[in-house]
Amino acid sequence: MPDTPAPVSAIPPVPLALYETDFAAFSQSLGAAFERYGFAVLGGHGLDPALLDRALSATKAFFALPEATKLRYRQTGMGGARGYTPFGIETAKGATHHDLKEFWHIGRELPAGHPYTDYMPENLWPQEIADFHASTYALYEALDTLGKKVLRAIATYLKLDAEFFTPTVKDGNSVLRLLHYPPVTTPGESVRAGAHGDINVITLLLGAEEPGLQLLDRDGQWLPITPPADCIVCNIGDMLSRLTNGVLPSTQHRVINPAEGRKDFARYSTPFFLHFEPPYVIEILPNCITPEHPDLGGEPITAQDFLMQRLREIKLA
Repeated sequence: MPDTPAPVSAIPPVPLALYETDFAAFSQSLGAAFERYGFAVLGGHGLDPALLDRALSATKAFFALPEATKLRYRQTGMGGARGYTPFGIETAKGATHHDLKEFWHIGRELPAGHPYTDYMPENLWPQEIADFHASTYALYEALDTLGKKVLRAIATYLKLDAEFFTPTVKDGNSVLRLLHYPPVTTPGESVRAGAHGDINVITLLLGAEEPGLQLLDRDGQWLPITPPADCIVCNIGDMLSRLTNGVLPSTQHRVINPAEGRKDFARYSTPFFLHFEPPYVIEILPNCITPEHPDLGGEPITAQDFLMQRLREIKLA
């Protein structure tokens, strides 16, 4: 008899309201989930429902445009950093078959003359969708703010100053990805997203209530993550895992193809990849080297160099 997957409730939501009412409890609950799974679920995320609806409507409208129109917003030679990336490009590290998805990337808008403009190109905005710029960049800013709250809790859990991460991500090279997975009506080798770990510090994901997201648990079983509405799935990226010597693991995860009853439905999701500032040096925190977590030996590397190394591995650069 095949193994029964662990219940979705194995990672219960941590109410975001605790951030204001009992920060210590919030930090402990969130950090414990991250240390155990590399994932946590935030309940009652507090984002404006009207903004979420606007951003989703703009996203759907863009992906419904003719392919030739969408391709006008593709920028080659930039690792997919901004604008449109079509089907058949991104491939999970070590995978043979590309993912079944297309996406749009939005980055931080910097003032003229900012020292990071060499690392962060200007955004593209599709002229065909009137509310695209306003709604999606407002969502970028809301998730950036929420991500920094999560990092305050992580710092506290790691017994660091609560503001430890504040200067490291202030003008971080963070990216909002608008994802479209089309209906999967014919069988094949590709899946919506092959097993992978995220590159960045932490990821905040909207849209996980549509089944398909799974994480690889310690026992080798794939655990489905399908939270209730009004939740955000959050996971540790490779940069933070390296910084913490694996105390907070970057867990492999994937998006499998839909079950028969949902194969005719598209999936839309919105991950926010929160990054360090490009010059930040990722070097193992001394207090994360313990008998339980011996030094993994990761050499110091800047966030920018780490990012480019990983983009090459997934065929985006």
